[in-house]
Amino acid sequence: MTDTRAGAAAGEAEPLWRPDPDRVSDSRMVSFRSWLGTTKGLEFPDYPALWEWSTTDLAGFWGAIAEYFEVSFHTPPEAVLASDAMPGASWFPGATLNYAEHALRHDTDELAVVFHREDGVSSQLTYAQLRERVAGVRAGLAGLGVGRGDRVVALVPNSPEALIAFLAVASLGAVWSSCSPDFGARAITDRFAQIEPVALIAVDGYRYNGRGFDVRPVVEALRAEIPSLRATVLIDYTGGTLPGVVAWDELPVPDVPLSFEPVPFDHPLWVLYSSGTTGLPKGIVQGHGGIVLEHLKMLALHSDLGPGDRFFWFTTTGWMMWNYLVSGLLVGTTVVLFDGSPAYPDLNVLWHLAEQHRATYFGTSAPYIQSCLKEGLEPAKRYDLTALRVVGSTGAPLSPEGFRWIASAIGGDVQIASVSGGTDLCTAFVAAAPDLPVWEGELSCRALGASVHAYSEDGRPVVDEVGELVITKPMPSMPVFFWGDDDGTRLREAYFDDFPGVWRHGDWIRITPRGSAVIYGRSDSTLNRGGVRMGTSEFYRVVEGIEGVADSLVIDTSGAANPDGELLCFVVLDGVTLADVEPDLKRELRTQLSPRHVPNRFVVVEEIPRTLNGKKCEVPVKKILAGTPPERAVSRDALRNPAALDPFLALGR
Repeated sequence: MTDTRAGAAAGEAEPLWRPDPDRVSDSRMVSFRSWLGTTKGLEFPDYPALWEWSTTDLAGFWGAIAEYFEVSFHTPPEAVLASDAMPGASWFPGATLNYAEHALRHDTDELAVVFHREDGVSSQLTYAQLRERVAGVRAGLAGLGVGRGDRVVALVPNSPEALIAFLAVASLGAVWSSCSPDFGARAITDRFAQIEPVALIAVDGYRYNGRGFDVRPVVEALRAEIPSLRATVLIDYTGGTLPGVVAWDELPVPDVPLSFEPVPFDHPLWVLYSSGTTGLPKGIVQGHGGIVLEHLKMLALHSDLGPGDRFFWFTTTGWMMWNYLVSGLLVGTTVVLFDGSPAYPDLNVLWHLAEQHRATYFGTSAPYIQSCLKEGLEPAKRYDLTALRVVGSTGAPLSPEGFRWIASAIGGDVQIASVSGGTDLCTAFVAAAPDLPVWEGELSCRALGASVHAYSEDGRPVVDEVGELVITKPMPSMPVFFWGDDDGTRLREAYFDDFPGVWRHGDWIRITPRGSAVIYGRSDSTLNRGGVRMGTSEFYRVVEGIEGVADSLVIDTSGAANPDGELLCFVVLDGVTLADVEPDLKRELRTQLSPRHVPNRFVVVEEIPRTLNGKKCEVPVKKILAGTPPERAVSRDALRNPAALDPFLALGR
């Protein structure tokens, strides 16, 4: 595949950020390396050596993670890895444990949760208070008949009630699944109904962007459409009630001890969902043990989080980053929950939150960073961000300009942790580390235990070339199964059809000679012009860098069935006309990328269609423009703004 790099060769690039030696020596990553030397006789001089061992001796590495973090097994495992087949790896056979027990083992007066709602409502819970609340709700749910293996679904915002309910469900060995209350009734039913839940926990309403929204009609619709429900618990979040429900405040049983149901290592912890843009969302099931190990590794070693830190990530309960955020409890940190719009009353709201609550790790999305950049925000001049150590970014590739904005507007001593992973594993597998530099536009490393590589079309590993992102060895947090996929057909089709025995993730990636990486966007939405392949992220970087372009979508309609197709760029404009910006767009695409990447046409649209989690609908739109019937190309219920599809449907016709 053609190398599409812009800028200096790998050996010439200067880091944008280097870790402070004192900070490195105090990091949990270095502590882990020292522990390996002392207890295992394994000496690793640096991160690359540690990563190499972690991906070649899987049993040794993951066994060490369990031992180092003192994972509490009720029944010890017979082995670490009984089979390394993909799919079908067998981790820690015979072991029993419970996720919630690990999240709540810090029984102290240290803060566990800080909550802030956009209208100013706030609260805090210590670890001891959180344990007490979880114990009461656990007993209340048991009284409603919820037990091991039962599914409990939740229509909840990012709030303490959501966290308490999740931990109570997990402690029972029941299975959790959540959606954000801004999802529509059809999208929620498509997710929840397939797992046949016995209980629904929901809020009466929520606030967003300065407005209140009533969720009760959606709750009533769910109760009518999901026959397996035996009980509904309603949280008074905005002052509403419903008949025939259990009030959240009346659910907890007072003064009960907290206990945990020991479950097998791969017992379902939660069900996450694929976007569902082209059909019923896939129910992705991950296990207690795999998530405990993976999140301990990522949050303690890669994010360097522990007691005394404050961990924030802007997310909703419908995105895997919520599950990742609340796992901060596993390492004894304080998790900061925010419920509301990241742009109300303006884009400074999250930076103000970071000041108020002394966030040490601030996580957000790449589009939010780009919005701050375009608005010319300078948060460090306005707010005291001296507690801030790391800014994390995910959800889309972070542009080099985004890296530079963080360095200048937040601070040159703040580490930029651009990370990439997926709902499929509920983690990042290309990430940052406290002992590695940050290079502009690059993700610092492949995560420990993640055998990530770039593959050519014929299945060869390549370095310093753009290729398919693959994972060649199993990881404990890979899906235990897809819900309802009894023979594993859908799971194999999703990840293993292209390269048998190797996980194909669906992104373009380039691994540099020094081990860092660049993500170029989804490989199934590739642009292919004159034999040159390019991911869409570079295209968006150029187009959305033009003043007046608020959003964009690029679609290459050429293919085997349509060799004379067009490259189309759809743009959302703000205060300008196409005539104002088209010359600049063409010039910048030609000079920054190549003449091949100047579109045949620019088309102005009101909105870009996005999934419920805010991702651009590149593949569905490409299918529509190629003539695929709309009902087969995309499910409108899986979109945040379904009306945005209309111009594309008209063009496809």
